[in-house]
Amino acid sequence: MLLRTPRTVAAHTPWRILARSHSSHSTPPSFAPGATTSADTEIPYGDAAHASSAYLPRKAGAPPLTAEEQRATTEAPPLTPEQKRVIERIIRVDQAGELGANYIYFGQHAVLSRGKDKRSADLVQAMWDGEKKHIAAFDKLITQHEVRPTALYPLWKAMAFGLGAGTALMGKRAAMACTEAVETVIGEHYNEQLDQLKKDMPDHPSIPLLEKVLTEFRDDELEHLDTAVANESQQAPAYSLLSAVIAGGCRLAIAATSRV
Repeated sequence: MLLRTPRTVAAHTPWRILARSHSSHSTPPSFAPGATTSADTEIPYGDAAHASSAYLPRKAGAPPLTAEEQRATTEAPPLTPEQKRVIERIIRVDQAGELGANYIYFGQHAVLSRGKDKRSADLVQAMWDGEKKHIAAFDKLITQHEVRPTALYPLWKAMAFGLGAGTALMGKRAAMACTEAVETVIGEHYNEQLDQLKKDMPDHPSIPLLEKVLTEFRDDELEHLDTAVANESQQAPAYSLLSAVIAGGCRLAIAATSRV
């Protein structure tokens, strides 16, 4: 393990992203009260009962961060080159994945909200609201750990919106099949990352906090998967083919984002 003093990033405040687009040469997003996430969504309040609230604005009257939480959310831990590669890959891929998830739900809601099926539009909106919390937290994590964002932002935004809108145009069941396929892959990927974090990581409070955040978000994604199944995802036209294509595309996107 490298022996060096952890670097400290900006102190904890309610943040917003000032810059919305990123490239392989861009600096990580900076935060100030009142802006939007890299997915162009509002930053939601955190729930003090959840680990992610350490990275999100809190409502008036919510308990403040503890000294340990302050350290866990503002310091970059000392890492060996291999540990740094693991952390960077996890955060880069997850931030890009959450950006894609936001745009999938954006596309689905854009279509469904214009139809007569208000219940399905509201269902998608509720899941999308959860994803806004995810991208806001990962935007902060990418800054804290000094991770280079993926250069594929514009591509993922366009493809994710197209996937969401396209499946919604096929009907509610196809939109739910899309959600089921995407969330299945994401849930599996979070489990793989949690296994990676259990191997040879430094004794620094940011690491167990990251584990808790990944666990929380994995459980959110699996809840979305269950919601999709409960809303007839498996009755979508050409369900098996649609699911296989979408899941395969997600795995390719993860592989590309981990490298680019």
